[in-house]
Amino acid sequence: MPRRKAERVRPQRRKAHHQARGDAFRCVGCRLDVPMTAPGTAHRNHCPHCLTSLHVDHRIPGDRRAACRGRMAALSVSVRQDGEWLIIHLCRSCGELSANRIAGDDNALALLRIAIRPLYDTRLPVSALLAL
Repeated sequence: MPRRKAERVRPQRRKAHHQARGDAFRCVGCRLDVPMTAPGTAHRNHCPHCLTSLHVDHRIPGDRRAACRGRMAALSVSVRQDGEWLIIHLCRSCGELSANRIAGDDNALALLRIAIRPLYDTRLPVSALLAL
């Protein structure tokens, strides 16, 4: 059998980051770069475009002690008595629910879509929702 030429191994090039590592993260949902700072909250934990998050916080927001590291999908919204909105995330890996404050730069259309989802979901009768 004839010998093949030795394949030349090329070193992997480093990806160019638009921002410093500590200033941003890449969303696991829409793959956009998201700044770590957000108006209205001290700990950015979800993408303002698609509202996807990672399961990184254990008990305290910002502690980054969760071992799961699964993708968290925006399931619903909740409103506190003072009028502050919360996004309810569901971890796709372990099934844990968490509530996260919205940030001032979150996509308003995406928030409204998950807020009115129960009204157009055909599995729930609208009359049952209105009775609540």
